[in-house]
Amino acid sequence: KFDLQSKPFIYCWNEIQTLAHQVSSDHISRLLSFFLMKFLSWLILSSPYVTSLMSASNHASVKLPPPIVYTIAGSDSGGGAGIQADLHAIQSFGCHGCSAVTCLTAQNSCGVTEVHTPPPSFLLAQLQALQSDMPPRSIKVGMLATSELAEAVGSFLKEISSSSRKPWVVVDPVMISTSGHKLIDDEAKNTMIEKVFPYTDVLTPNKFEAEALLGRKLETPVDVEKGAQEILAMGVQSVLIKGGHSLVEKDSQELDVNNNIKTRYSKDINATLGFAQDYFLSRVAPHNGEPRLCDSNRGVWIRTDRYDSKHTHGTGCTLSSAIASALALGHQRCEVTAEKQGATRAIQPLDACCLAKAYVTAGIGCGQGLGKGPGPVVHKQGFPSTCQHFPFIALEPSASDILEFRAMKAHSLDNLKAASSGKSLTPVLGSILPIVDTVEWVERLSQTPGITDIQLRIKGETEPAKILQRIQLCQEKCRLAGIRLWINDYWEEAIQGGCFGVHLGQEDLAKCADRGGLKALCNANLALGISTHSYGELAAALAVKPSYISLGPIFETQSKKVLFDPQGLQILNKWRELIDSEIPLVAIGNIGDADTAKQVKDAGADCAAVIGAITKADNIEAAVAALNEAMS
Repeated sequence: KFDLQSKPFIYCWNEIQTLAHQVSSDHISRLLSFFLMKFLSWLILSSPYVTSLMSASNHASVKLPPPIVYTIAGSDSGGGAGIQADLHAIQSFGCHGCSAVTCLTAQNSCGVTEVHTPPPSFLLAQLQALQSDMPPRSIKVGMLATSELAEAVGSFLKEISSSSRKPWVVVDPVMISTSGHKLIDDEAKNTMIEKVFPYTDVLTPNKFEAEALLGRKLETPVDVEKGAQEILAMGVQSVLIKGGHSLVEKDSQELDVNNNIKTRYSKDINATLGFAQDYFLSRVAPHNGEPRLCDSNRGVWIRTDRYDSKHTHGTGCTLSSAIASALALGHQRCEVTAEKQGATRAIQPLDACCLAKAYVTAGIGCGQGLGKGPGPVVHKQGFPSTCQHFPFIALEPSASDILEFRAMKAHSLDNLKAASSGKSLTPVLGSILPIVDTVEWVERLSQTPGITDIQLRIKGETEPAKILQRIQLCQEKCRLAGIRLWINDYWEEAIQGGCFGVHLGQEDLAKCADRGGLKALCNANLALGISTHSYGELAAALAVKPSYISLGPIFETQSKKVLFDPQGLQILNKWRELIDSEIPLVAIGNIGDADTAKQVKDAGADCAAVIGAITKADNIEAAVAALNEAMS
């Protein structure tokens, strides 16, 4: 139904009449048809029903086919390692696995009894058949038992690396078994280095395999770091030296003068026995800004708790295929513009290693024996989704403890009651965190009911004395009003000003850590909030157990220049799963009103950082009340 007196209808009709008098009669019919079609198009497209359908279509999740991941590896008839483990992991990450078999083994949980190696021509036939129909987004390469097989795979990687859609290549150099037994000869190893390594994005040797490549033992973290640099020189883009083995293993034993077995202990044994630490090093930093703790070109130690379990069969295969799968997800998302999931689109090798380590750690924790020998890693369906297994970046690989900043509790009715009754001395973070840039705004908001925390983000001032003066003025106004003041980035001035807390972005976190500032903040008992945008950045934030962790931008924002795409609510929910529930999660990025605040709350956020929702509001008190209600 529509009104014939409506402006669009009258406008069209008047146009028809005017033009009808200006043109010859034989054009009138076509003019009438033209304007009628224009009017009907406007009528249909302005219909509330059609508008709602179009809006729903624009915001609906894009249904994508699973990214394709190749595994070029051997078959384990026992099902615990090789392509069997690879395909389990690939599917768990939501990808589709294709396999090209390099060798067939007769084995069970106790060991391998026989190996059959197909000719290289058959391996290439498998790969060519796949490539012609199902091109990969990533490739995992496993055991290459002979020099001929290594050369065949090298030629395939050379060809596919020059394609318009170059896939990621992850190589697990299966040379030494978990128990330390040699699996391939030197000729195959040398061919792999010469033909396969130049096309490898991530190499994942275990401790024994790294030692075989280097020709020496790795006994300390410094040894591992130097060894990684030398492996990069062999042609790979990045290397992950896996630390599931401690730096003290069985082959670190030797005979003393009386022929008694004597174990050589590293001075760093306390750091390596309690944790599973991997060292990741890359040629280039996957970031366009200033240095961060998670930039892999500076070298990164990735740490999880170690499980004392013998059921670790297939850990190396599973880890490398999980890395390849995570990279494939990011590879695919980079081509999709309709739906932006910043952390997924931003997946680079270090992010993939963090996700894969979480997956493998969870699998080891659930491991159980199926036969007489060690059992395999358990493959749990789904993307890593628990904080228990997600790794953190160890700032000091030889230290067994980590920094812990002033704890805060998430805003909830129970926590508020406990704090008000004196049963808990841990402060409760407000449900909203206004971010402002002037003393005037801090003063105004400090007098606004419903605000407990304010963040000061200073812009356009570079003189240290003036920055400190502004911080001190703001702190005094907040102190008098009983408000907690957080300072963005200027951690030294925040300490001098006696502020409650500091919020650091990833670049400023790295600067602070490199200058010893994290210990200074701890000693001053300041709270610490940290921004995150990617899985690697989350691992860096968890390194210091901060007072809160923020994720952003949730929605597209113009308030500041960011290098990451909007995260969306799905990634926000994933962050809540990967962060300990004791650490509040803050959502930031164009949370412009109570409706969007309610959305982030439902997705798992404990607090909403807001700017325009308050500073642009006609009624600040009403806006604050509405935001608090939405977040409650």
